[in-house]
Order: sequence, then C-alpha cells, then structure tokens
Amino acid sequence: MAAAKEYLCGTLFEENYLIRSLNNCITTQSDVALTELVANAWDAGATEVKIFIPEKCGQVLTVEDNGIGLTKDEFYSRWMKLSYNRLLHQGKKVLFPNGKNLSRIAYGRNGVGRHGLLCFNDEYQVVTHKNGTELSLTVSTKVEGQAIAVIDEQTIPSKHQGTILKVVVERNLPTVNHIREIISSRFLHDPQFIIEVNRKRLTLDQLDGLLDTTELTTKDGYKITATFIDAIKKSRKSIYQGIAFWQGGRLVGSPSWILGSTYYVDGRTAIAKRYTVVIQSKDLEDLVKEDWSGFKDRKETNHLYETVRDYVISMFEKVAKANIEETKIAVKKELKNKLKNATPLALYEVDEIIESITISTPTANKESISLAVEAIVKLESSKSGQELLAKLSNLSEEDIIGLNSLLEKWSVKDALSVLSEIDRRLSVIEAIRKLSKDKSVDELHILHPLVTESRWLFGPEYDTPEYTSNRQLQTVVKELFKKTINNTNGVKINKRPDIVVLADGSSISVTGTEDVAKDSNMVVVNKVLIIELKRGGFEITSNERNQAQNYIESLLALGFESSTFNAFVVGDSIVKGLQKTASIGDNKQGHIFVTTFDQLVDTAEKRMFGLRNKLSNMYDDIPGMDLYKQTKLNL
Repeated sequence: MAAAKEYLCGTLFEENYLIRSLNNCITTQSDVALTELVANAWDAGATEVKIFIPEKCGQVLTVEDNGIGLTKDEFYSRWMKLSYNRLLHQGKKVLFPNGKNLSRIAYGRNGVGRHGLLCFNDEYQVVTHKNGTELSLTVSTKVEGQAIAVIDEQTIPSKHQGTILKVVVERNLPTVNHIREIISSRFLHDPQFIIEVNRKRLTLDQLDGLLDTTELTTKDGYKITATFIDAIKKSRKSIYQGIAFWQGGRLVGSPSWILGSTYYVDGRTAIAKRYTVVIQSKDLEDLVKEDWSGFKDRKETNHLYETVRDYVISMFEKVAKANIEETKIAVKKELKNKLKNATPLALYEVDEIIESITISTPTANKESISLAVEAIVKLESSKSGQELLAKLSNLSEEDIIGLNSLLEKWSVKDALSVLSEIDRRLSVIEAIRKLSKDKSVDELHILHPLVTESRWLFGPEYDTPEYTSNRQLQTVVKELFKKTINNTNGVKINKRPDIVVLADGSSISVTGTEDVAKDSNMVVVNKVLIIELKRGGFEITSNERNQAQNYIESLLALGFESSTFNAFVVGDSIVKGLQKTASIGDNKQGHIFVTTFDQLVDTAEKRMFGLRNKLSNMYDDIPGMDLYKQTKLNL
C-alpha cells in the first residue's frame, strides 16, 4: 500500500469567512437564527428548549435544551466540521437521552443551523453535558487562517444532560414578542416538545377551526394530510394566510397563495384572509431545501402542488356554495340604492348572477361580484381599458375630483381592465419598496429585472411599446461594457440583451426608440433610456454619477450624436451634498438623474394619484416576493 503523499499547502481562510459564506438570513435575521437553533434542539432529542433574550446589546442571550448533548469527540467531528452532513453520519432518526422512549425525524441536513449564534456575535460559548462530563468551549470566527476555531476548552464532572449556548449580543438584538410569534408559527404543537422564551411557554399552533381534513397521496406516493381552516372559528394572524406546508411539525418556507407558477387567490380578498390550508406530512423531507426556505424544483414537487391545487379548488367550491346566501346579502346591501327600484324579475336575475359567479369563480371577492352585478343590471357600452388608463394618467388635479362620477358611466369591462392595470402597477411599486429592503433577495434575478421591465417608473413618456431593446443599441452596449461584465452571476446576456451585469453586482439597462432620419431615410436611435441599479445598501457618490456621464459621452462618441439620453442612477442612499441632476453634451442632449429606490417608488405613487395610501390595507400584509410573483404572472 502506497504511503499517503504529504501536501505542501492547505487551504487558508480569511477572518470571518464562515459568516460571509453562510446563508445570509441566518447571520442577519434573528428570527431565522433562533428558529434554526430550536430545530437543532429538536434534532438533539430535547423535550424542552429555553430561550432567554436580553433587553439590550452587550448582554447575554442563551438557548438551553435538555437533549442528548455532545462528547468532546462528537463536538469536534460534528460541530467543527464545515457543511456537516447529518443524514450521512447520523441518519434521519433522532437519538434521545436515556429514559426517553420517543420517535422523531430530524430536521437538520447540512449542519448550517448550529451557526445561528453568529447572527449576534463573531464568538459564542457552548456548554454541553453528556456521559458525566461538562464540556465548555468558546468558538470564534476571528482567527485568521481558520473558518471556525475553538479558542478555549474546559471539562469538569457533571450530572446534567443537554446543551447551553451563550452569546453576548453585539448586533441584531431580537424583540421578545416578535420571536415568540415567529417561533410559535413555525412549529406545530407537540406535547413532547416545549419551547419557552424569557420564561414564558409558547402556545404552538394546534390547527383549531377545522372545516375539513383529508388524507391524500401524490402521483409519486407521498402521503399528505390536507386541512382546511376557517379563521372565524379560530382567530389567526396574517402570518398564517395561504397554503402552509409542515414537514414533521416544522413549517417549510412561508404560507402563501402562490405555489410555483400557480396563483390561487389574491391575498387581499376576504376568502384569502378567512381560510387557511395546512398540508402536513412526514414524507417530504427529500423535497425540502436544506435551509427550509421552500421546496426543491423537482417533478415530485410539481406533482405535490397539483395534488394540493385540486384539493384547494374543491374546498373553495364547497365553501362558496355554502356561503352563497351570505354573499347575496352582502352584495345587495352594497347595491341597495341601485336595486331599490328593480323589478322582481331583475332581482331574480341578480340572484342568478351572484350564484353563477360564486360557483364558477369561488375566489372572486365581493367587490368584483358587486361590480359585475351592477354592470349587468345597468349595462353600459364598453370602451378600451387601455384608452381609459391613458386618460387617467393625464388627468389634472381638478379632474380627479370628478373621478367617481366618471366611474359610474363605465362598463364592467372598462373598470376591471383599468383597475387590473392600476393594481399591477401598485403591486410593482410595493414589491420594489419591500424587496429593496430585503437583504435575502436575489437582486440580479428579481429586483433589477422587475425595475427595468417597468420603465413607467421613470416617467410617463417611457410607458410605450416604442421603447424596446434594438439590435443597434445591443451591439454597441455589449462592446461598451465588455470589460466590466460579470460572467459568473448566472444572468444570460443573450436572453436579456437589454441588461448588462457589472462585476460589482450592479446592473445597467439600455433601451431606446427608433425613428427614420429625414436626411438619409435610415433607421436611427432617437431616444435612449439608461437605468443603472446599484446593489443593496449601496450609497451613490460622485463616482457613480460621473460613471453615468461617461456612458453618455461614450455613446455620443460612438455615433449617437443625434440621440437624446436620460440616465437614472438608483441606489439605497445618496451621499450628502451630491448634485442629483446634471446635463451632458454640447447641446445638452444628455441628462443624469440620481435617486434612491424609495424616491423612485414615492414619485411613482404620486403619479398614481396617491392610490397606494388610500388602499393601504390591500398591500401591507402581502410579502414582497408574493407581490413580485403576482406582477410576473399578470404580465
């Protein structure tokens, strides 16, 4: 047998490598970090977990469990191993301390959860008891050349069992009530698993208010239990809205009415706020992502969604039929003045209309049904919704006062067409507002395309199909930016030729309009819109503004002297004192505008007549990613 070869050099790690390489949520969001540590206690066979959150930074946060604990060898081979594979080394089943005859499937996969304390400090302490020994260690990520290191170790005899994690909170101090609410919502009730936060036992969800429970099997043989819950019978907060998946008693991702590419129901409607669908299983562990943020993109997942979809549709049809009389009363009350002179035949037809819409479209909200009934009772001629929207965008402040009287003259097709477009635009605005503040969002693939596809954010003059990515601009832009394009970010330039991704994580979109030159009768680029979006948390300085100037000057030098340019530089903040507008070129044909994401959406909201403020309750409870998916599905 050949002797093992000696190596000349091993891998070196920069200080804080581990924190920078972990899932961003675990090291920045206290609720995610503490949820993972509770899951670790579950995997350790604990029946009790006690969390203590201090009142202010500089004080100690603790997570204590009565699980099986770790020996010294187990600590170094498991805790200190990067990306430890629990399934490979320990299997799916949880081991319990002596005297506890229980059965449980582990949550852990890739060993990331144990690093949750790094959310609060770069160092923490582990005190673990097993086999008559207390092992106390201080773990740090500050040691250069080591991803993670033990900088202190002590052992003494002990009669206890379990593990205590201690950390001095230097950042991301949790709020006690918020952590109680979040953890209560992510673990189902289990009498053999008790969680306390600051000496108060949490009431884990017991799924009260059941209307239906059905056992189902997917095409691939996964067994699930589908539960339909009525919020009227059990008061439930908005965190429960949607379809919630629970694997082994732990919530997968966040409840939502959007699964994959299927949009079940608008989360703002009464039916969405009243009912919740819970899917429980012990078979889905192979489909769950390692960080429990959702399901893997596999055919089995699509089959799971299909099974759930069929169940949800059938239950919505049942509750819609059961609530027909309630819907009739509500709609007639809404239209009381308009129906007071209606004939018995007309009232009969109104009942038929309500029944037909309620059964055929059980997710329709009361407002939509009322609008349809009113339109049929008092039918008006239909006009193009796009024409009406164009007129709305040009209304003066005085004209807005007369908006209600104009609405009375529209048909249902007009109103729904316009309102749908307004809702889509408000959803875009709200999605950008929320996602631009969410550090876990994939900016390049979600936030940046969302902004660049919505050119109307930068002014009504860009709200036209004439603005398009043309071949002449594509060729020049690729040549202009070829030295700064980042080819490792996964964005396929050939599929999105109007977006160039730079090496610093920013993106640039260049689109324009074409016209026929009078002197040559050749097609030329007439107007050019440049949108440069900086990465999250980026502060715009004069360097970024000057870079936009360089882009315009370069395009002018490449033969676009007859074009006009508007360049927008958008970031999280702007350095104090920076001039936010500038004009470029001999004939001032180039203009630069520096703005923040907040200013961008604030301005867009004002162009929408301030409707976002008037409809404040419609968007507050909807997560940013749900709004993003909704805007993409409605495009």
